[in-house]
Amino acid sequence: MFIDKVKIKVKGGNGGNGAVSFYRAKYITNGGPDGGDGGRGGDIIFIADESLTTLMDFRYKRTFKANNGEDGGKRNCSGKDAEDVYIKVPVGTVIKEAASNKIMADLTGHGEEVVLIKGGKGGKGNQHFATPVRQAPRYAERGRTSKEYDIILELKLIADVGIIGFPNVGKSTLLSMATNANPKIANYHFTTLAPNLGVVRNKWGKDFVMADIPGLIEGASEGIGLGFEFLRHVERTKAFIHVVDAAAVEGNDPLADIEKINNELKTYNPALLERPQVIAANKMDIPEASENYERIKAQYEPMGYKVFPISAASNEGIGEVIEEISKILSNYPEDIVFETDYEEYSEVEIDKEPFTISMTDDGVYVVEGVGVEKMIGYTSIDTEKGFAFFQRYLKDKGIIEALEEKGIREGDTVLIYDLLFDYYK
Repeated sequence: MFIDKVKIKVKGGNGGNGAVSFYRAKYITNGGPDGGDGGRGGDIIFIADESLTTLMDFRYKRTFKANNGEDGGKRNCSGKDAEDVYIKVPVGTVIKEAASNKIMADLTGHGEEVVLIKGGKGGKGNQHFATPVRQAPRYAERGRTSKEYDIILELKLIADVGIIGFPNVGKSTLLSMATNANPKIANYHFTTLAPNLGVVRNKWGKDFVMADIPGLIEGASEGIGLGFEFLRHVERTKAFIHVVDAAAVEGNDPLADIEKINNELKTYNPALLERPQVIAANKMDIPEASENYERIKAQYEPMGYKVFPISAASNEGIGEVIEEISKILSNYPEDIVFETDYEEYSEVEIDKEPFTISMTDDGVYVVEGVGVEKMIGYTSIDTEKGFAFFQRYLKDKGIIEALEEKGIREGDTVLIYDLLFDYYK
C-alpha cells in the first residue's frame, strides 16, 4: 500500500540528573563532594533511505521516544548516555511541525541525516558546585528536559519527469514502454492509485527517473478525487510529459482536457506551469486521432509546447518524446531546488522567548512563558544554589523589571508554572 502522509509523535530523551554524594572511606568521615554527572538523553535522528518508497510502516507505529540518560552516581561516576533513535524515511520526505505546518527538515538524498531533536543534557553532580566558601554542597543540577513534537511526514517523490494527464489516457502504458517500470494497467478510471516510478535508460543522454502521477481530474487542486493527495508529487519534477487521448475514445475534447489539467497545476502551484512541458498525443493508431492531433498542434505549438504523435500501446513515437525530454534535462542546472509554500521552522532561543505577566483576583502575580517553564524544568529550585540561579535568570531576562513595572512590592506572591514564592529584592 502506498502511504505518503502520516502524523507521528517524537520525543528526545531527557538528561540524567546529577548526583549528590560525598566521599566516604575508612577513617575519612568528612570527604568532599563526589556526585557524578547525569548522562545525555538520546537524540531523534531521521535518515533518508532510497530502499523505502512509502511511509506505510508509520501506520503501525506512531510514537518514537528516545530513552533518558542515566542519573549520576557516587565517586564521580557519570550516568550512561542514552542511545540515539534512528528513524528511516524514503528519500524525498518532508518533515513538518504539525501545529505550525512549517518545515523542520527536507531529506532529498540517500543517507542524508538530520538530528530533529537533541537529547537533554545531563545535569552536573554536586562536585561541580564546591567552592572555598561552600565545600559541601548538598544540591546538584537536574538533567535538561528534551523536546517533543507532533510532526507530519510528507513524501514528495523525486523524479526528473512527471507524466500528467487525465485517467485512462495511457500514462501507465507510456511509463511501462519507456522505462523499466511494470505498473498495473487496466481500461477503467483510477486504475493507478499510487505514483509509479521508472528509470529511462537513455541513449540520448543521462538516464533519468520518470513518474506517472495519478489522480489528476478537474477539481483535483481543490481536493476532488485523489488528485489533491498526489499533486504534491509533481512539485519536484523538472519537466512534464502531458499525455492526452487524441482519439477521444471517451468523447472528451483533447484540447479541453489539456487546458483543464494545466489549470489544476496552476491552481495548486503557479510555478508548475513555468516548467517545460511536452504534449504526447496518444492513441494515434486509431484513425480518429489524426484530426485532433492537428488541432492540438495548431493550438499549443504557437504557445511554445512541442506536440508529438505517439501510440503508447505499440511504442510508436515514444523515442522522439524521450529525445526531446533529454534535451530539456541536459539544460537544467544540477543543483536546482524547487521552493515550497511552507515556511521553515526555527526554534526561538529561551532567552528570547516572550513572557506575560498577569494578576489573579487575590493579588498573585502570574508569570507565563515557554522559556521560563523550560528554565524551571532543568533547575533545582528547591536548593539555595538552584534558586539563586533562577533569580539571576529572572533578572537577566527582564522579568524582575517587568514585575516592578506592574507594581510588585516586597512580600507579594509570584506564581511561575507550579512554583509559588514571595518576592524580595
